[in-house]
Amino acid sequence: MLHKNCLECGDRILGRADKKFCGDACRNAYNNKLNADANNQVRNINHALRKNRRILEDLLNGNADGKARVPLKKLAAKGFHFDYFTSLYTTKTGSQYRFCYEFGYLRLEEDLYMVVRRDQQQ
Repeated sequence: MLHKNCLECGDRILGRADKKFCGDACRNAYNNKLNADANNQVRNINHALRKNRRILEDLLNGNADGKARVPLKKLAAKGFHFDYFTSLYTTKTGSQYRFCYEFGYLRLEEDLYMVVRRDQQQ
């Protein structure tokens, strides 16, 4: 009879013939090692998106109409990453808003941006 060993720890596997791991802990450890590079990249991008969202939310705090004009220097000083956004919205006039979840921004001039909050219904 052929004996199989766990892909993670090397211990002998008991049970079903198609098992690859001796338990959940070894299966999780093996898959975490296998996906570590991809997870780091995804983690870093998600961190940048959450940070962008927090920055936009902070800039709109206290604005009842959900809009604010913000200088580029202010966004840059807070660490805003312009390369990371979750969606694009193009208006009828062709203006293109970039959104980080429900908060968006539009370049008005070379050094001025409009920050907005999307309605919950959309």
